[in-house]
Parts: sequence; structure tokens; C-alpha cells
Amino acid sequence: MNSIIRAEELKELLNTEQPIIIFSGNGAKALDAYQEKHIVGTLFMDLDDQLSGDQSDPSNGGRHPLPNSSHFAKVLSKYGVLPSSKIVIYDNMFGANAAARLWWMFRAIGHDNVHVLSGGLSAAEKVGIATTIGMEYPKGITKYPVKSFQWPMVTMNEVATAISTKDAVVIDVRDSARFAGEIEPIDLIAGHIPNALNIPFKENLTVDGTFKSIQELKDMYVAVTKTTTIIHCGSGVTACHTILAMVHAGFPTPALYVGSWSEWSRSDREKITK
Repeated sequence: MNSIIRAEELKELLNTEQPIIIFSGNGAKALDAYQEKHIVGTLFMDLDDQLSGDQSDPSNGGRHPLPNSSHFAKVLSKYGVLPSSKIVIYDNMFGANAAARLWWMFRAIGHDNVHVLSGGLSAAEKVGIATTIGMEYPKGITKYPVKSFQWPMVTMNEVATAISTKDAVVIDVRDSARFAGEIEPIDLIAGHIPNALNIPFKENLTVDGTFKSIQELKDMYVAVTKTTTIIHCGSGVTACHTILAMVHAGFPTPALYVGSWSEWSRSDREKITK
């Protein structure tokens, strides 16, 4: 099974087994959306509380730095996850609110049997997957082994080196208006990293919010990938959406700049502003 699972595939899977299904979102609005309606059996996981480290200083690691791997292992243990568990993840923003970030974290510790639901809840409802309301809780506690994050990541210094070399590309997946410095709803300064290329994560999706076909994704990224491909966004979350799309399409795993614009914009590094 691929990194991305279609609603039809999930419906078929649910006829034979019960994967651990997780709705992963950011804050109260995401929790409200989960409680209003979710796929039966779905657990809720919060970006700030469970999938991020110390957020007190965005200038050092960005607004959503990764937690240490022992913290993540404890979270997985509380959710009843074992290394053999099959995981399906979705959120309320077609994978970009935190589902792809959680997928990246699973894959980075070597847990490969994890999939993001293409199209999210709306796609599931269209094929008749049952939903419910309120909160659901893990059925038991396990002991997930602590494993370090092994997937490629880069620091701000490494990004600074990459933007001056011909063999590297830095892709910014934020909306084009934020990249251009026209608006900035979250961080202190509007703009982008010099020489970065803007491919908004929404380009990975069709008009109905499902992921484009493997061939469409290949066609979109084949001309821009280089020996070193670095993906970033505002705080290292939606960047994982593009990493998911590229891995699904068969590209080598790009490096994640976790600090992203939230870290870079607070530094003394050069910035391209409007």
C-alpha cells in the first residue's frame, strides 16, 4: 500500500481489519472539527501538545520544532501503537494541517506502515465510511521503542549554503502571496528565503482536495528536483505535505527544513521582501 490511501481503499481495508486511525490537527478549531464528526474509531492527536517540541523561541527551531524522539515514543505508547501497527491519518486541511507532519514523523523513525487519507473526511463520507461524534480514546497502552528521526533534515546554516549552490533547490510550499511578501498572517516579516522556489502545497491536490495522480506529481516535480532538494514552509508542518507527495511519486526523500520561514525570518539572514 502506498503512502497515500484513497477512501475506497480504506473502506475495503475496514472490512477486514481495524487500523489505528488518527485525526491530527492544530489547536481548538481542529479539536472542534474532530468532535463534530470523524470516522468511527478515530483518535485525536494535537500538533502543539504531542507533535512539537519546545515552542518558546521560534528563532531557534521555528514555531513547531520537532519533539525529541523519546517524547514521540511516549505519545505513540499512550495511543496503543506498536511497530507493527497499521496507521491511517487525516486532518481537516487535506493532509496539510498536521496529518502529513505525523506521517513524516512515523516514517522518520522507521514506521513504514502509515498512510495519509487522500481527500480526508469528505472523501471517506462519499464512499460510505461510517462517522461519529465526540471523543474516542485508545483501547490500551503499549511500549513503543524509542527510535531517533532518521529522515533527512537541514539546519538554517545548511539552507544558507544550499541557496548559493547549483546542485541544490529550496522549495517553499506556502501560498504565493506569503512567498511574495504581500501578506504574512503569522510570522513577523513577510517574504521568502533568497533563491527559494515557490510551489504551494495546494498544487499537490486536485480541485476536490484529493492528491493528484503519481504521474501528475512526477511531471510537476521532475524538472525542479536536484541533487539536494530542501522543502520548507512557515513552521515545518505543511512542508511535509510536499515531501509526502514527492515520496508517493517515487522521488528520493527531500530534506525537511523544520525551522522554515518562522526561524529564518527571525534571524539576521538575508530576506526577500516586497
